[in-house]
Amino acid sequence: MLLSDKYPFLTNYFTQALSNTERALPQSLLFYGNDLDSQYKLATEIARLLNCQKDKSDNCDCLNCKWIREGSHPAVMTISRLDNKPEDDGAKTVISAKQSQMIKEMLVNSSEFHRVFIFCDRDNDGNIAGLNLQNFQDVTANSMLKIIEEPQPGVTFIFLTRYIDDVLSTIVSRSQCFFVPSKEGVNYDYSCIEGIFTDYFNFERKDIFDISKKLQDLSKQVPLTKILEAIQNYILALLKTNTDRVDLIKDIYVVENARKQADLGMKAVNVFDDLCLKLIK
Repeated sequence: MLLSDKYPFLTNYFTQALSNTERALPQSLLFYGNDLDSQYKLATEIARLLNCQKDKSDNCDCLNCKWIREGSHPAVMTISRLDNKPEDDGAKTVISAKQSQMIKEMLVNSSEFHRVFIFCDRDNDGNIAGLNLQNFQDVTANSMLKIIEEPQPGVTFIFLTRYIDDVLSTIVSRSQCFFVPSKEGVNYDYSCIEGIFTDYFNFERKDIFDISKKLQDLSKQVPLTKILEAIQNYILALLKTNTDRVDLIKDIYVVENARKQADLGMKAVNVFDDLCLKLIK
């Protein structure tokens, strides 16, 4: 499926912005949402439109479009804790200040291309993941502020994350933010937590750490993220038949915060203890 078919509004917006001199494309963009792959594809598509030498069509065969599709364009760079690290950069878990300095030095020289820097993370398997306050820390983000606030012509910065508040607020305030919804099929199954966490609202405070321990034991067989997704699905199912239960909406946000903690690498024992303390009243 073409990106223009998957996200017609977003692709049309950026196509129009690039062809309309009165509504220039912002030079700093932030995409947020759960579908990081689509965010990355959208970012590279913007880079392609900015550098296309012909008609910007989906199947353009110009050299720039070919390079970008192959991931080999000299002016379109992915910046992550694993991508485009200077030779003397030993930081393996963060986007480093040395990478920020590398970008600044690159921008000293002019370029015949439109330069696009795509900031993201990668998981242990190399898949695209989102920025957060651990992998894109204040010291590096702050070192980028001047070139983001006063960008050169022909330079665009794009930041990818799950949640807006996972990126330093000063970066967010200097960027135009776009929500990229997930188009993947949604599975509302919660069978893995049945008998453990269903009817959680009837549990007593004294049961908190016992329930947490059962969830921890379950996480040895089922991924932590799947368990949290199942708990959230269960609450959503309850909400459908109890639309007046405002407390359930609050509980959904509690689980969403637990999912963020899991994404940041927090241990299952801490995630479940905190979750149970907040949900079991």
